[in-house]
Order: sequence, then structure tokens, then C-alpha cells
Amino acid sequence: MSVGDSPWPTWRRLIRFAGPYRPLLLVGLLAMLVEAAAGGAFTWLMSPVINATFIDHDERLSVLLPLGIVAVFLVRGVAGYVTDMTLARSARGIARDLRTGLLGKYLRLPGQRFDAEPVPSMLNRLGSDSEQVAAAAIDAMKVMLQQSLQVIAMLAVMLWYSWKVTLAVFLLAPPLAWIMNHVGRRYRRISHRIQESNAQLMLLADQSLSNQQEVKVYGGQQAELQRYRDQADTHFRLSVKVESTRSISSAMVQLMGAIGLAALLLLAGREAVRGRLSAGDFVTLMTSMMAIIPAIKQLTNVQGMLQRGVASAQRLFEVLDAPDEPDTGTHTLDKADGTIEFRDVTARYPGQHRPALQDVSFSARPGTVTAIVGRSGSGKSSLIKLIPRFYEIESGAILLDGVPVQEYRLADLRRQIALVGQQVMLFDGSIAANVAFGEMEGASPEALQQAVRGANALEFVQQLPQGVDAPVGPRGGRLSGGQRQRLAIARAMLKDAPILILDEATAALDTESERLVQDALSHLMPNRTTLVIAHRLSTIEHADQVLVMDDGRIVERGTHAELLAHDGLYAHLHRMQFREAQ
Repeated sequence: MSVGDSPWPTWRRLIRFAGPYRPLLLVGLLAMLVEAAAGGAFTWLMSPVINATFIDHDERLSVLLPLGIVAVFLVRGVAGYVTDMTLARSARGIARDLRTGLLGKYLRLPGQRFDAEPVPSMLNRLGSDSEQVAAAAIDAMKVMLQQSLQVIAMLAVMLWYSWKVTLAVFLLAPPLAWIMNHVGRRYRRISHRIQESNAQLMLLADQSLSNQQEVKVYGGQQAELQRYRDQADTHFRLSVKVESTRSISSAMVQLMGAIGLAALLLLAGREAVRGRLSAGDFVTLMTSMMAIIPAIKQLTNVQGMLQRGVASAQRLFEVLDAPDEPDTGTHTLDKADGTIEFRDVTARYPGQHRPALQDVSFSARPGTVTAIVGRSGSGKSSLIKLIPRFYEIESGAILLDGVPVQEYRLADLRRQIALVGQQVMLFDGSIAANVAFGEMEGASPEALQQAVRGANALEFVQQLPQGVDAPVGPRGGRLSGGQRQRLAIARAMLKDAPILILDEATAALDTESERLVQDALSHLMPNRTTLVIAHRLSTIEHADQVLVMDDGRIVERGTHAELLAHDGLYAHLHRMQFREAQ
């Protein structure tokens, strides 16, 4: 839906998220009705109070009526509290449901989504967009219903005391509705642009702060700051436009209210001169009109909240409506043997003319190590990502134990794979929680200890005061690169999957850390189908087969010795690394 379309289809869809909170919302609505009725009762009482106290001088009523006003406001206060609490719980519940539902959806989306949308934009949808949507779904509805009921109650009182004056004031309704509709369209356009601008601001800040070392070393502070400032200026201009729209619309509503008040004074004066309106009736009409003006003003201001929420909802629904990664397989699989076969596989990233992989064929068997080498951009990582179906192939077939991987249930397929990458992602929690992660959460302490020991991580874990219960910090920031890598290996050991994928697992480590990690990998690799993306060719000298990739194709294959003897691309890469090591 474009931002210029009517917001009501989006808003109606949004209201469906309030379904689980219907009982709470019903209680809130009843409390709103009581609150509006109490407000109307107060203005209705003004006429007898004025007439009994200042005209009829009735001592008994002049005491009882003020007490009645106190009782009315007590009822109104209780009803207002019930309204606020029930709707607040509903709004915050919807925000929670949207956040968790959206994160779950992101985790079900195919890998291409994460190539197309930066993480800061995802965080913006999970954060401010979800809050804006909750505000539109409940908070805006609360203000709309509350103030609308207030206006209806006051109009009912005015009609009771003078229907002629009230009908005359009604003539102001059409121009007021036109103003609110015009303001709503403008709000919707600007609000959508503000949400996109905010996501861009988060992206720029994330890039600058995450890469602060490079920014400082290459003197990029001013350039990064200028990029951020330019985007912040755009955000500032959009925000000012919103405030300008809100302020002008508010001023117009107040002007219309003043015109209505003047009309009321004129018409009520004529009615009073003709003896059809008492002083108390006039005060009641005046009080009702004065209560209607701020209520209408709030109804105008709620347009901003509603339109921001609708713009955010459109951004959320764009994600929620995206198709999940394909999972149509019906084959169940407890434990695979681990034989992998690629048959003429071609794969292409969306929007790319050249394929990332073309006509790739090979097989890898249990108990063997298949190394995949090549220049940067040759297709090594693309090949590896096809096995757990992070991406889908364009043609050909990938088989596991003779069955195409698409025919397995995704969860069963991925249960057969352990992955250790160059960039290890640890979660903010304990060492034990990071090793026994996901489906391994219920692992026994003995199995956990054995995995940590096998990964050569026990030495540094025992030195920590809390041992395996020690926190690793956000992204594992309290640990060194080698320590994080060994915990990733421990995680793979604990999973005990038949297929092991190593994506340049030692490329970023120093010599000592690499030695420890390589030793840990030697404990992990036996009896599995191991695929290794290797940058340092010295680490794959004992691989059963080496696949040399270039421009998305396998251009050479054989053992380390065979490829050196062939004196092709592999031998060229090996000589270059050997010279670099001198």
C-alpha cells in the first residue's frame, strides 16, 4: 500500500492484533462510557446549581448540588483510572506481541532478506515502529473514543437545554472535518518518510560506531560525522514539518471553536431575551461548549499519533507479509550418514546477472575432509551456504544421503550440520548457555564439560571465577578471538552433527590461538563429513580432496600434492602465500 492510500485498511488489520485483549478493552470501553456520562452529568448540574443558588436562593439545594458534583467527579476519577489501566495493558501487550512476532518472522525469512535490509533497520522496526503501532492501535483509539464520547455527552446536554443553539453550532462540523482529513493525509506522507529517515540514521551511526577503529585510523571522523549530520538535517526538516502541520491544524481548530463560542453567545443571548433560556441554562451551554473545544483539539492532535502508527504498521506488515524461507519437505531425518553430493548446481543472488555458482559438481563422504579454496569472491562461501539452505539453488541438485535437501524438513536438515565460522557470534549470557545453545539447552553437565575439554577451552574456562557460568558479555566481548573460536568448536562438539562446516575458522587468529584451535578441530573432525573453507593453505595439506574455485566454478580438484604437481591456480596461490610467509 502506498502512503497516499487510505489508512483504514491498515488500521483495521492492526486492530485485529487487539483480539486477545478484547475483554480488557471491553472493560475499558464501559469505563469510558461512565467517564463521559459523569462529564455530561457535571455540565447538566450547572444549570440547577446556578438557578438554585443565585436566582431561587434555595439553601437545601445549594448544599446538596455541590455534594452531587463531588460524587460525580469521584465516579469520573475511578472510571478514568480503570480506562487508563486496561488500555495501557492492552497497548503494551500488543507492542510485546508485535516485537516477538516480528523477530520470529525475521528468523524465518530467507538469507536474501538479510542481504537486502541492514540490521539497524530491523532494530528500528522492532523498536520504535512497534511502539508507534501500539500507540496507533490502542492509545490513539483511547483518545478518539474518550474525546468523541466527551463531545457526544456535551452535545446531548446542549440539546437538552437548547436544541436551536446546538443545531446552529453544528454548522461548524463540515469545515472541521475537512481540516482533520487534510491534516491526516499530510501527516501520513511525512510520517512514513520520518520512519525511513530514522532507520537511515541508525544505520549510519551503527556503521561509524562499529567501525570506529578504521574511522579513526583513516581519519574518517569528519566524513562520517558529515554524512550523519546531513541525514540528521533531513530528519530535522521532516520533524519540523510534522510540528508545523500539527500547530496549524490546532490553531485552525481553536479558531473554529472561537467562532462557535461567539455564535453560541449571540444565539443564547437572543434566546435569553425572549425568556426561553435561564441564566443556569446559559452557563450549562457555555460550560459544555468550553469542554467540547479541547476535546476536538485532542481529536485533531491524535491524527499525528494515528498516522505515525499507520506508517509504522505498513513497515511492519511489509516484513510480516514477506514469504518465509521454503520449507515444503516431508522427509524426516533423525541422524544422517552425511554423504553430500552436488550435481551441476547453479545459484544466483537476487538482482545479480552473473551466477554466484555455475555447474558445480562434487561429492563429500563421511570420514573425509573436503577443502574449498580460491580467491576472494570465487564462490566458496556461497557454496557452503547452500547446504543448510540459507539460499536456494537455481538449477541442479544438492543431495544428502541420496535425497535432495529440499525434500527434508528444514529443521531436520539443519540438525545434521554444525557450523564454525570466522566471525563467532556469542550471545550475552554464560559460557555454558553459549555452548549448550538452542536445541542443546538440556545437555548434561558432563557432556558440556567434555565438549569444553575437547575444544581446548577448559584451561581458560577454569581460570574464570565462575567457570562455565561466567558471563561472556555482549557479542562475547569479554573473551579473546581464540577463546570465542574454541567455544564455537565446543558448541559444534556438543551438537555431534554428522556434517561439519568450517568457514575460515582460523583465518583471524594469531599463531598460538591457531595452534590451539587446530588441535581442537582435530578432535572434532573424525568420523564426520567435513567441509573446510580455507584461507591458509597450510592448514589443509591433509585434506582428502581440495576443490579450487574461480569465478563460481570448480576449476581444479585433487589432493594437496596432486594440485601442487599440476602447477595450476592452486600452486600459484600456494606460492604466493609461501612468499608472504618468508
